Amino acid sequence: MRRRSVPSLFPVMSKSTPFNEASRRDFLKTSSSAAVAGAASLNFISRSSAYAQNSDTIRVGLVGCGGRGTGAANQALSADNNVKLTAVADVFPDKVDRAVNILKKQHEKKVDVPHQFVGLDSYQKLIDSGVDMVILATPPGFRPLHFRAVVEA
Repeated sequence: MRRRSVPSLFPVMSKSTPFNEASRRDFLKTSSSAAVAGAASLNFISRSSAYAQNSDTIRVGLVGCGGRGTGAANQALSADNNVKLTAVADVFPDKVDRAVNILKKQHEKKVDVPHQFVGLDSYQKLIDSGVDMVILATPPGFRPLHFRAVVEA
């Protein structure tokens, strides 16, 4: 059986161009095209669709309250005046307490967390709590499960 040659969208990685012959120009052309396409697709997402119904405030939930999660929540809260942290979830109760305390010090008016969930199913409880956006900052092994749950919610 004879294989047909299929043109590649990524010339750097194609079989017709050995890796050592790929130029920086080819790489930059390909990677910049991918970046532009990704950025252009973001323009199709309406910013208003992220807002809660009848409200200008985006309610954010944080799953994974370690250093990365706390940092990501800090960035989200700094991004816009209409963002509020309303729920957190982690397997460890001390991580939940630490993250909430740190974020309250930095964003006193934007952190009102009536929903603090602890345990292996805490991510599902957070999703069901009525948040508009979820920050997933858990170890990589859990992300597919958590990502699927968020998308299906």
